[in-house]
Amino acid sequence: MGKVVMYGSVSVDGFVADENDQPGPLFDWLTGGDVPLDESGVLKVSRASHDYTRRYWDEIGVTIAGRRVFDLTDGWDGKPPSGIDHVVVVTHRPAPDAWDPGAPFHFVDGVEAAVAKAQELAGDRVVEVAAGDVGGQALAAGLVDEVRMDVVPVVFGSGRRFFGSVHAQHLLEDPEAVLQGNRVLHLRYRVRC
Repeated sequence: MGKVVMYGSVSVDGFVADENDQPGPLFDWLTGGDVPLDESGVLKVSRASHDYTRRYWDEIGVTIAGRRVFDLTDGWDGKPPSGIDHVVVVTHRPAPDAWDPGAPFHFVDGVEAAVAKAQELAGDRVVEVAAGDVGGQALAAGLVDEVRMDVVPVVFGSGRRFFGSVHAQHLLEDPEAVLQGNRVLHLRYRVRC
């Protein structure tokens, strides 16, 4: 089975979105360089960010996201982002009306069931859990192997927390990666067992 990685871009003070669910400048690093990150031509990063991020993105088989993110993105128009094979949506509600049942999206009730479904779909590839409430729930349940953060030099002051509403201490190992890109610091930690 592939590892489970909690991932997201985050402000220096620990937020993945502001009070209005807007990322503000958190994704500016994805367009602030000169090396294409994907085939779209829109995402261009520094060479250091490309080498680090592209390698990771190529390992991802399934992304787990909450219903809030799914709704905010309009379900990515039924196409998983960044070439990912499947998206597992943690929700207590069914798929939206008129949703294409053939789209590679799976609607699951609860984070434990979502991780199990994602691991089944991903095989030995990485299961990525979006940072925020769902990521925090997966961490609290002991389901996360690694935490990856793209730390952006901005302070939000309030908003949606990277770790959601986690209320207990969780120890991480020393960073396995600390890499500076343009307007971003990439960090990677294994979760201590």
